[in-house]
Amino acid sequence: MVLQDNAISYGSALVLSLLLLLPLLAKGCDMFTGQWVKDASYPLYDPSTCPFIRRPDLDCPTFRWQPQGCKLAWFNGVDFLQKNRGKKIMFVGDSLSLNQWQSLTCMLHSSVPKSPYTMTTEGTTISTFTFQEYGVEIKFDRNPYLVDIVSEKIGSVMKLDSINDGKNWLGMDTLIFNTWHWWSRKSWDYIQIGSNVTKDMDRMAAFEIGSLWGEPAAHSCAGQTEPLWGTNYPGGLPPEVGVLKRALGKITKPVTLLDITMLSLLRKDGHPSIYGIGGRTGNDCSHWCLSGVPDTWNEILYNYML
Repeated sequence: MVLQDNAISYGSALVLSLLLLLPLLAKGCDMFTGQWVKDASYPLYDPSTCPFIRRPDLDCPTFRWQPQGCKLAWFNGVDFLQKNRGKKIMFVGDSLSLNQWQSLTCMLHSSVPKSPYTMTTEGTTISTFTFQEYGVEIKFDRNPYLVDIVSEKIGSVMKLDSINDGKNWLGMDTLIFNTWHWWSRKSWDYIQIGSNVTKDMDRMAAFEIGSLWGEPAAHSCAGQTEPLWGTNYPGGLPPEVGVLKRALGKITKPVTLLDITMLSLLRKDGHPSIYGIGGRTGNDCSHWCLSGVPDTWNEILYNYML
């Protein structure tokens, strides 16, 4: 399948997040090596107007990502809408894609609060936020694995070389992919590659095939109220980063990886923790507060669209 105009992807494992742009090129600035700094001008919007996931116990929105050697352009929602007038932008993935989709709709709505909009759903997987004045559609397609899981006589089969659900992506001007978060959880009965069907296989190997088309001592995000200061995560990068890069190296179409892994790893404080779904009976260290880290992902996305 040919992806139209720009295609963006990021993989995620707990706090791991990656962005991949096709075919956007780097702008001569390393936006991904830097550190978090306190900035009273943040957050970019009033979180009370978009109460998706918030924590009342910390000031996480007041942190700004500061790259080394350059500075991110301030997010301008009106400029974003004007540049994408009449276009369709779709996030494809799991609940972390939902996180980023919610973030972008909040950032844009706060820029044009009086501009009319609509919210619609198609079936159980696709949601669309439309800025009617600009004809801009911001879509979310829930597809945790990106490849197909189909029901057959033997049970549910994950087909690593099949993306029939990609029909939902046709006609999009920008596609933003997210995967990995669910690959460690077995929600299928069999895995199929071509005609070979197996009960299971190494998840890293499966992830690599399917991708072809807090500090180390902190075992929980509970009680974390500050980022890790500095430019490096003490525990190193997760192995999924290498898997994804190897997979991308096999893709013939030129790609540029927008690697927001490190900046996300440094934000051990940015998760809902006991304030997420499930309340104090749970501890959500997978998703992100809004406003918060996903806003930075979208700031970087905006800077690459300039």
